[in-house]
Amino acid sequence: MTAALATTPATPFAAQLEAEIAALKQAGTFKTLRYIQTPMDAEVDMEGSGHALVLSANNYLGLANHPEVIEAGREALTKYGAGTASVRFICGTFTPHRALEEALAKLHFTQSALSYVSCWSANTGLMPSIAGSEDALISDALNHASLIDGCRMSKAKRAVYKHADMTDLEAKLKEAQGARRIFIITDGVFSMEGSIAPLPDIITLAKKYGAAIIMDDCHGVGVLGKHGRGTAEYFGVEGQVDIITGTLGKALGGAAGGYIAGPKALIDYLNQVSRPQLFSNALPATIAASALKAVEIMNREPERVARLHAGVKRMREGLKKLGFKPLEGDSAIVPIIVGETSFAIAMSKELLNEGVFITGFGFPVVPEGTARLRIQMNAALTDAQIDRALVAFEKVGKKLGVI
Repeated sequence: MTAALATTPATPFAAQLEAEIAALKQAGTFKTLRYIQTPMDAEVDMEGSGHALVLSANNYLGLANHPEVIEAGREALTKYGAGTASVRFICGTFTPHRALEEALAKLHFTQSALSYVSCWSANTGLMPSIAGSEDALISDALNHASLIDGCRMSKAKRAVYKHADMTDLEAKLKEAQGARRIFIITDGVFSMEGSIAPLPDIITLAKKYGAAIIMDDCHGVGVLGKHGRGTAEYFGVEGQVDIITGTLGKALGGAAGGYIAGPKALIDYLNQVSRPQLFSNALPATIAASALKAVEIMNREPERVARLHAGVKRMREGLKKLGFKPLEGDSAIVPIIVGETSFAIAMSKELLNEGVFITGFGFPVVPEGTARLRIQMNAALTDAQIDRALVAFEKVGKKLGVI
């Protein structure tokens, strides 16, 4: 059967796709999957590329390969099995879900929380559930694709304000007056820029115009604030954000899963109407248990967050000393704009040849002409590893004429 399929002529549809893929390869913008053969850590073994230092992972606290996180997942796997085999409201709710959701609510100073199989599911399940044709959604121009799609899936009136521009946000809020509900939607940390939303100013405007705030803090939790509680802690405004969405697939163990934290009434309501919650199997208990352990470790070891902050500072200062111009910010995302997508991909390949794994991002992930290398720091990186990466950046940067 396999041999027969391999020799079957391509259908017109497949042939069209093959032509588009060929064009991407010709332009040097085709993305190639790289297979990792060891657990995610500061360094990994990669099929065909050997040993490499990882500067592309969302593993901000270095917990993806933590022995306690692994053991918690293993114990849950043994006790509860590989999967839930059901959605939450039928028979897919296990006790680890409750424990995790209680911990997440406490982390964000909210009344309740609800886990999803991904933050994409959480974001696309949230907006259509709470915002209808009588409501208004006002979204930052650089919000994550999941927030954008969540807004598009809602029947609410939609507006987009210029990135972090409070004057434009206020103008959009004035236009939205009269709506039944008004929501301001923003990332906490913007994933491609590393910039942080001006949350105190957003809160002020929300109160002035009677709006509620939805904040995706996927890249803020485990990174910002003394204890890693995210963007709200960074600004000292814990408990003042109406709804927070987040992920378990980054700082909190890096496995998978997402969540929504907010008022108990919201969580109760989402359990009734949120389509990803109603029609997708629940988060596996093993992932819930691993994520719960990651939250526990983050709470008891604030030195991990401090180490992450120190590593980010060392990397930023080192890059600037070499002549690079990373975008400014306090997050763990350190982007270097290099121009065209093909150049970003080529530079990432050169760095991998030097033993540093970092991904080049271009269109459609970022606008044309703003392709970048996105460094993502993590607490497991030592000073020696950071310095080794800087040596590679210097070599490749000079070779390609970037510095």
